[in-house]
Amino acid sequence: MGRMSAEAATPPPAAPVDGGLGGLSPHLYREIDRAEWARLASGIPQPLSETEVVQLRGIGDRLDLNEVREVYLPLSRLLSLYATATKRLGADTAGFLNEPDSTTPFVVAVAGSVAVGKSTIARLLRELMSRWPGTPRVELVTTDGFLYPNAELERRGIMHRKGFPESYDRRALVSFLSELKSGSAEAQAPFYSHMRYDIVPDAKVTVRRPDVVIVEGLNVLQPPPSPNEVAISDLFDFSIYVDAQTEHITQWFVDRFLALRRGAFSNPSSFFNVFAHLSDDEAVKMALGFWNDINLPNLEENVRPTKHRATLVLEKAADHAVERVLLRKL
Repeated sequence: MGRMSAEAATPPPAAPVDGGLGGLSPHLYREIDRAEWARLASGIPQPLSETEVVQLRGIGDRLDLNEVREVYLPLSRLLSLYATATKRLGADTAGFLNEPDSTTPFVVAVAGSVAVGKSTIARLLRELMSRWPGTPRVELVTTDGFLYPNAELERRGIMHRKGFPESYDRRALVSFLSELKSGSAEAQAPFYSHMRYDIVPDAKVTVRRPDVVIVEGLNVLQPPPSPNEVAISDLFDFSIYVDAQTEHITQWFVDRFLALRRGAFSNPSSFFNVFAHLSDDEAVKMALGFWNDINLPNLEENVRPTKHRATLVLEKAADHAVERVLLRKL
């Protein structure tokens, strides 16, 4: 038998140890499996009907009453506890400073990849949190409204990078959130039409003194572009990152594209109507092109690296069901 080469004799480098938390430090996060998390909702009545859940469910999501009861009901209760405690701290601080209580909204961020289901989760949490006594007024704002208009993206030569951090008017989003957190009577956000795939001029989303604001978007947990600027996440009270294995998200993206081709894309007014008449094979090829050229690089370069900035991480299995929860320790 010949001698092993020096290269072969050298053991391979050990895989990085992440404590089973998907790269997150076990010193910072609690790991809670599905069964343990579900027990936290024991005795809490289910506030939503099956019809309401179906109406909240996004294309491709497999949300059902059991998932609501075991995952999102305890999450909404936890958020309600955080919101109530934050409000109480604000009132106590105002009292200590001999100032009038000017409690501001509790702001929750929901971040994650395209097609991971964060929009459904944001809508669901809006409904659930509004059922808790301390948070009856809950508003939902998506960061799509803070994308630059298509004409501006074209002018900057970044239309092909729509959804990447540089395609958003970050300063406008910071200004909007700052208005909310300053106690302003109302704040306005631009309105984005998914049908037109663009900002609608002069259309606004108006938010008036809510108890809770949920902000949903791809890049909401991004650090600031420079040390001298405010991070969007500095204005959040609680943040959620929705995670799954990349191959699962890829499949969900393709499945959603195929469903949209049969539905919304068939509307003549849709920006994507040109895809409505593709064959199944052509549609799959087109979807994978979008995924591999745009959404996957954005996920790997910008979105997933912000996971460690979240207060809580929801980890999904291939069927969209949440299998474990990672909660940052206080």
